[in-house]
Amino acid sequence: MAFLVARTRDVAAAEDALSEAFAAALVDWPRNGCPSNPEAWLLAVARRKAIDVARRRQTADAASSHLQLLAEGLAPEDAVIPDQRLALMFACAHPAIEEGIRAPLMLQTVLGLDAKAIASAFLTSPAAMGKRLVRAKEKIRQAGIPLRVPEREELPARLDTVLDAIYAAFSEGWTDPLGTDAARRELTEEALFLARLVNELLPDTAEVMGLLALMLHADARKRARRSAGGEFVPFAEQDLGLWDWERIAEAESLIQRAASLGSVGRFQLEAALQSAHVYRRKTGTDSWADIVQIYDALLRIAPSAVIALNRALAVAEVDGSDAALAILDRLATDGSLAQYQSYWATRAELLARVRAIDDARAAFQKAIGLERDPSVRRFLQRRLASLES
Repeated sequence: MAFLVARTRDVAAAEDALSEAFAAALVDWPRNGCPSNPEAWLLAVARRKAIDVARRRQTADAASSHLQLLAEGLAPEDAVIPDQRLALMFACAHPAIEEGIRAPLMLQTVLGLDAKAIASAFLTSPAAMGKRLVRAKEKIRQAGIPLRVPEREELPARLDTVLDAIYAAFSEGWTDPLGTDAARRELTEEALFLARLVNELLPDTAEVMGLLALMLHADARKRARRSAGGEFVPFAEQDLGLWDWERIAEAESLIQRAASLGSVGRFQLEAALQSAHVYRRKTGTDSWADIVQIYDALLRIAPSAVIALNRALAVAEVDGSDAALAILDRLATDGSLAQYQSYWATRAELLARVRAIDDARAAFQKAIGLERDPSVRRFLQRRLASLES
C-alpha cells in the first residue's frame, strides 16, 4: 500500500489495485507456485491494474503524467517495505488532511484495519468512521495532496498523529492476547516495530520513548493475561513469574531517559502509570495516591473520558467507591461512553462494592453485551454470578 499510494497518490485506487492483485495471486500461485519475491509480484500486478483503471477513467492527455508516474517502477527488490510504511504514516499526517481523521486513515491504509475496528479504537460508530475515511481519501485525490516522505524538519509537527495511530494499532492487537483473531494477530508486534523505527528516526524525543515504554510495559504482561485454559486473568491476579522482566527493564530505562529531557507528555505519563502499577504489584506498596496524581497530570495534558474513567478506579482505592461512582455519574453525560464496555464493567464493580445489587446487575449485563472477547465475557459472567449468589 505504501509503495502504491506513493506512486498513484490515490489511496482508494491503490486499495482497489492491491485487492485485485491479491485475488490474482489466489488464482496464480496455487497453479504456478509462490514467486521468489511475493511482494514484488503483488506490486507489479497491482501497478498494472492501476494503469488499466487510469486508462479507463481519464483521457489520454490527462492520464499521461499519471501513467508515467506509475511506470517508473515501485522500488528495488531489496527495499525495506516497513520503512515505506512508516513514511506513508507521516504522509497521512499532512496538514491539509483533517486532523481528526489522520490517525484512522493511517490505521486503514497502512495497517489494514477495517472501519469497525478503527471505530472501536476511537469510540465512534463504524458507519460514521467509514464515511469519514471515504471523504478523506476523496479529498486526497481531488486536492492532489502529496503523499510523500516529509522532510526531516517536517517530521516533529506530524509526530503526534503518527504516535496516536501506532498506539491505536497496538491497543487493537493487545485485546487479542492469544492471537486467535487473524486480523489482529500480529498488530502488537507490528506496532512495536514501528515505534522502535520512529525512535531510531527521531532519537532523544521524549514522547517517542514514552510511547515505546508504555507499549513494552503492556506487552510484557501478555503471557500472564490468560490462564493455561485461555481464561482472562485480571491484573491484580496475574502471576508475576510470567511477566517479561527484560521488557519491563527496557521500558523503565526509556521512562528515565525521557524524564531526563524535561518535556512531559501524554505517553510518558501513561508509561509512568504502567510503571507505578508494576511497582505496586511487585512490592505490595500502596501507591494509589501517587497513581491518582499521575492521572490528574494526564487529564490536564490530554483530557479524555477514558482517562477520567481509569482515574475513577484509582480514586476508589483512595477515597472509596462512592467518590468514584460520583465521577462516573458525571462521565455518563459523555455519549461516547454509552457503548464503551469498560465504563459499564467499572460501574458494575463499584456498584457491587457499595452493595447496590440491582444497579450492579444491570451494569454487568450491559458490559457483557458489549464485550466481544469471549474470555472477558465469561469473566464478567462469573462476576455477575458471584453477585447473584
